[in-house]
Amino acid sequence: MLTLIKNAQLVNEGNIYQSDVLIEDKIIKQIAAEINVEADKIIDAEGLHLLPGVIDDQVHFREPGLTHKANIYSESKAAVAGGITSFMEMPNTNPQTLTQKLLEDKYQLAAQSSIANYTFFMGASNDNLSEVLKTNPKKVGAIKIFMGSSTGNMLVDNKSVLEEIFAKSPMLIAVHCEDEETIQENIIKAKKEFGEDVPISEHPNIRSAEACYKSSSMAVKLAKKYNTRLHVFHISTAKEIALFDNKLLLKEKRITAEVCVHHLWFDESNYAEKGTLIKWNPAVKKVSDKEALFQALLDDKLDVIATDHAPHTLEEKSNTYFNAPSGGPLAQHALPAMLAFVNQGKINVEKVVEKMCHNPAVCFQVEKRGFIREGYFADLVLVDLNKPWEVNKDNILYKCGWSPFEGEIFNTQITHTFVNGHIAYEHGTFDESKNGMRLTFDR
Repeated sequence: MLTLIKNAQLVNEGNIYQSDVLIEDKIIKQIAAEINVEADKIIDAEGLHLLPGVIDDQVHFREPGLTHKANIYSESKAAVAGGITSFMEMPNTNPQTLTQKLLEDKYQLAAQSSIANYTFFMGASNDNLSEVLKTNPKKVGAIKIFMGSSTGNMLVDNKSVLEEIFAKSPMLIAVHCEDEETIQENIIKAKKEFGEDVPISEHPNIRSAEACYKSSSMAVKLAKKYNTRLHVFHISTAKEIALFDNKLLLKEKRITAEVCVHHLWFDESNYAEKGTLIKWNPAVKKVSDKEALFQALLDDKLDVIATDHAPHTLEEKSNTYFNAPSGGPLAQHALPAMLAFVNQGKINVEKVVEKMCHNPAVCFQVEKRGFIREGYFADLVLVDLNKPWEVNKDNILYKCGWSPFEGEIFNTQITHTFVNGHIAYEHGTFDESKNGMRLTFDR
């Protein structure tokens, strides 16, 4: 199968230039100013920008066990509509992914149902070190540690266990950093002031900057002690930025960091309107935090943009502060949101591609993805940067049926998404005849 994309504005490795791209089956065969061959399908991309497929390094697709909220099929479909061609899914499902067998079970589910490419993280707990150390670095994205509040048995708060994981890990460790002791102290303070009816506006005070910094600084300290390859998820505070540097090339860094779209978009002033719909862990915090995170992204202290896509039903989110779960759906709207920042002049499209496509591939050493290069898998996205549309119930694809971006008008529309050369999404229509592939890693 030959597919030819003509006249695209190709965005890749810091450059934008007009080019044709020839795809043969799953692979990018040729990139050139003009390609004239007999192809099975020709797409005239005049006026469109061609990006590498987004690699989302942090999602919660809720399968197995929590499929009333979402599943791999529904959320991978939403992701593909949003230009995400590969995702990395977290271990806090039900059952939690704490054994190699349970990890492999998730791969089997994805092989049958995922429209996008996929990997799953091995979860760590206080008592599964032997299972963690069996993880295959070439076939699994990372080891995930919740160094803060989490569900069930996934909070790793035993210092000696943490030391062992950091000392012995055969691969990258990804961490969620919030200090549980600090959070519990803040909850007691809030209840003294408000009783059980604590307002959502207290969320950034309960899950405070201090709670984040105490935990993330400990993770960085451990990584430096053992020379561990560490990736810190969803940085949410200005204070934490000092833990990371921009002196090295990304591929040389042993400690990297991620920022999520919601921490760049929302701030504490949005709680009045959005309420628990924007309750995330870590919390959306001050305007000054949001602005500092954006600058750190531009300065390359923060390496990756991700979603932390974590859907819950509207019924669940409509509860009181303590009873409403944290997390929200973002995968379908992350790239359009970041391209909205491009339209606002806050960032250029080359930088968005660097942080959402190139850098996740470099950080996790993903094989032959994240770039538009000959010989790489044809994970590609065509976008129209001048086609406004409004987020509403009729076009939301998440199983949970809502988005924190409802009512937002984005100026950029995704027209085509290619997954391994297959046009999985085209002008609102899906071709589900082929599933995504399991990601592999050059380690």
